[in-house]
Amino acid sequence: MRTRQITALLALGASLVACGSSDPEPAAQGGGDGRGPITFVGGKFEAESVQKIVDAWNAAHPDEKATVVLLPEAADEQRRKLVQSAQTKSDTGDVILIDAVWTSEFAANRWIDELKLDTSAFLPPTVETGKYRGKLYAMPMFTGTGLLYYRTDLVKKPPKTWDEMRRICDEVLPEQKGMSCYGGQFDKYEGLTVNFSEAVHSAGGELVDASGKPQVTGDGAKKAAQFLADGFKSGMMPKEAITYKEEEGRVAFQDGKLLFYRNWAYGYEAAQKTDGSSKVAGKTDVAPIPGLDGPGAGTLGGNNLAVSSFSKNKQTARDFVAFMTSAEQMRAFALSSSMPVATAAVYDDPELIKKYPYLPALKEGILAAKPRPSAVRYGDVTAAIQESAYAVVTGAKPVDQAMTELQAALGPLLQP
Repeated sequence: MRTRQITALLALGASLVACGSSDPEPAAQGGGDGRGPITFVGGKFEAESVQKIVDAWNAAHPDEKATVVLLPEAADEQRRKLVQSAQTKSDTGDVILIDAVWTSEFAANRWIDELKLDTSAFLPPTVETGKYRGKLYAMPMFTGTGLLYYRTDLVKKPPKTWDEMRRICDEVLPEQKGMSCYGGQFDKYEGLTVNFSEAVHSAGGELVDASGKPQVTGDGAKKAAQFLADGFKSGMMPKEAITYKEEEGRVAFQDGKLLFYRNWAYGYEAAQKTDGSSKVAGKTDVAPIPGLDGPGAGTLGGNNLAVSSFSKNKQTARDFVAFMTSAEQMRAFALSSSMPVATAAVYDDPELIKKYPYLPALKEGILAAKPRPSAVRYGDVTAAIQESAYAVVTGAKPVDQAMTELQAALGPLLQP
């Protein structure tokens, strides 16, 4: 990590303190519409590739340079720090990278401004994640959905159902010392919400129906929860997977400790490295995640760029967002990183498909992926899901009890 990034991160951490402020009607407030130097606040993932785009901006805009500030790896911690900064109306960050499911919360609380930018080059589902009440508040940058990583030297054909995955594990694992069947992200953080959502949709259920009402006591949701509970109880999923976030699981898979692993596409490049960091290089591939009766439904993920309502240099910030998400810069990023971007052309680019053979399948998965609940009080919604899902995977509560309690908790949180 570069020295200036570390310095900026420490400075931001010292400046983020909490107080309260909210408003149900989004509108621009505070800040200024000027031009000048800006700060871009983003996550640690693919920091070097992001920095290359920032460097290109800085070279072309010497009087409006952008400084990169890196937030913690975990999405929950990123949100907490961004919310604290917004609640104090801090102008520390001019452009912020927000999770796709935070748009409603940040827009409704007047923490980010409406954007008037062209979105015609992006995959349609990614654009919807940046909208609140039909207006664009965040520009798509990264996107993706869950993929099933598997060992090609041990698995002839990837499974399409959970039962097929179990059978393959039963056949393969007796000969593989120290290897477990399946892992995902099951620690008590946003990744658990993602994994639980994927399981529910992959079992034909839904967390929330079209009218915005919770449906976690439905048959599909209960079958999904039971699959997770049984997986840990039987040992199909190793006990240590309860502590997995993306990186812990990725390392376990690359160390040969998992036959199957659910992760985002960014892990593909790391798994194929031949520098000794991956024991599965050249013998791993990805497929759609399996489901109850057929291929599963991934959760639509992603991170979008937004302009802080408290920025003093909003014109520069808006231009920076347009530059970062331009076709040229998104293609350049895709060539240097396996983190999927939101521009549609990338998924049909011959050079990129040669480098990342899974791109056409990933595009199909993104177009078919299901979103997490869209809610102004998303932080409370995901906390409730994590609480009940964690009780299920740890065996602290039976499925019926956990889902009944979650249904009751989500009701008031999802009200308009």
